[in-house]
Amino acid sequence: MSEIQEKAKMSGLSMSAFLRALALNQKVRSVLDLHAVTDMVKVNGDLGRVAGLLKLWLLEKRGQGASAHSVEVLMNDFRLLQKKMMDLMSKALKGPRY
Repeated sequence: MSEIQEKAKMSGLSMSAFLRALALNQKVRSVLDLHAVTDMVKVNGDLGRVAGLLKLWLLEKRGQGASAHSVEVLMNDFRLLQKKMMDLMSKALKGPRY
């Protein structure tokens, strides 16, 4: 398979559509990147829901089982994970392009 055919396949376009997009200087995104971003959006939403449920549970069980400091550290960890996910999504949407 030629490199052009491979890149057309990765973009989800036919060979002629891929070459037309390149000839018209249009940005062509990889389908794999878009699928990865969709998956990351779902994971990021799950992280937010887990953090919200944890926070709700901790508020209802205030003072039982975890110190306020431990809870704050855990919530900060969730925020950092969400930031990393957003950075990965942004990176995936920006490249690679052909």
